[in-house]
Amino acid sequence: MKTLDQYNFAGKKAVVRVDFNVPLDSDLRITDDTRIRAATPTVKKILADGGSVILLSHMGRPKGGPDKKNSLRNLVLRLQQEYGQEVKFADDVLGQEAAQMAASLQPGEILLLENLRFYAEEEKGDEAFAEKLARLGDVYVNDAFGAAHRRHASTAVMAHHFTPENRVAGYVMQGELENAKRVLDHAERPFTAIMGGAKISDKIQIIEQLLDKVDNLLIGGGMSYTFAKAEGGQIGNSLLEGDKMDMALDLMRKAKEKGVNLVLPVDSIIANQFANDADIDVAGSHSIPATWMGLDIGPETRELFAEIIRNSKTILWNGPMGVFEMSNFSVGTEFVARAIAEATENGAFSLIGGGDSAAAVNQLGFADKVSYISTGGGALLEYMEGKELPGVAALEGR
Repeated sequence: MKTLDQYNFAGKKAVVRVDFNVPLDSDLRITDDTRIRAATPTVKKILADGGSVILLSHMGRPKGGPDKKNSLRNLVLRLQQEYGQEVKFADDVLGQEAAQMAASLQPGEILLLENLRFYAEEEKGDEAFAEKLARLGDVYVNDAFGAAHRRHASTAVMAHHFTPENRVAGYVMQGELENAKRVLDHAERPFTAIMGGAKISDKIQIIEQLLDKVDNLLIGGGMSYTFAKAEGGQIGNSLLEGDKMDMALDLMRKAKEKGVNLVLPVDSIIANQFANDADIDVAGSHSIPATWMGLDIGPETRELFAEIIRNSKTILWNGPMGVFEMSNFSVGTEFVARAIAEATENGAFSLIGGGDSAAAVNQLGFADKVSYISTGGGALLEYMEGKELPGVAALEGR
């Protein structure tokens, strides 16, 4: 796979697929610009070489065509601030305006096109649509790792309309793959994976893969209560995937067979309703009263998890330990983040696996205290599950 540092963009128009799928508030202001900042080194390298940049991205899940909420026009001012220069904007992707603006783009200039998902052809992976996108520039750069698991026109199909030497992985794409491979293939031991989130069904495949690689597997979040129930525990109104209890027991059996230390919460912060101002107590994770629900790991579990994390040399974290969006149930997630930061300071390599984990690390102020924060989310999970990512395969000529 060709990388940015192997390519000279002088005089070239680079069509750069980025992942600017950033959250906006009700006033259409960006609430988390992580993905914008992540792509900046790629954009600046192309400009520094003397090339020009045509930015392609999706945002949100628009239905039935353009809408104001999902327009990339909302990003222009922030991008201009980020790059310290004008960012031209085209209201379309394949229309006359976009074509003319792309054709007249000069070295050192940046053009942002409208949301790709305003066109149904994008998600369909339409060949003709991809070919027209490819005509906009001389070289294709894919820096959208977060969308690499989608076989969409801009993430996988259009790459094949460039010669192999003109298909390039951006710095985000390169960094995501290198760091994921480091954890999967070159982990220093002890290797600890921390899995959280709501459902076992969302994480079953990655857990299966990790059982062959890790020394410790810590399980928190809503999914832990399915394990507790499967073991015969009383979990009250806690989240439960009733049809996944056999799967939970099977994972525990496999972990034991493979010598993996699978650790479940021993206590929980419980509440009498799903609200930040609910009545709160602490209970054993196997003895939660009938009308209560577990919403975070408890104090004993925090210490147990933190001790294992601090003694680890490689750490992978995907998924919060509780309902961290509510302050009263964010302590477990913060405890884990702090322990990962401490381990990293002491020489461990830590990969934060996108999604809610990345949001938690950023919100809690630990972003600069871990080794790498993935912007990938679903793409990282699929890569770690051993699946081929269409966006990566296209860069590699497959």
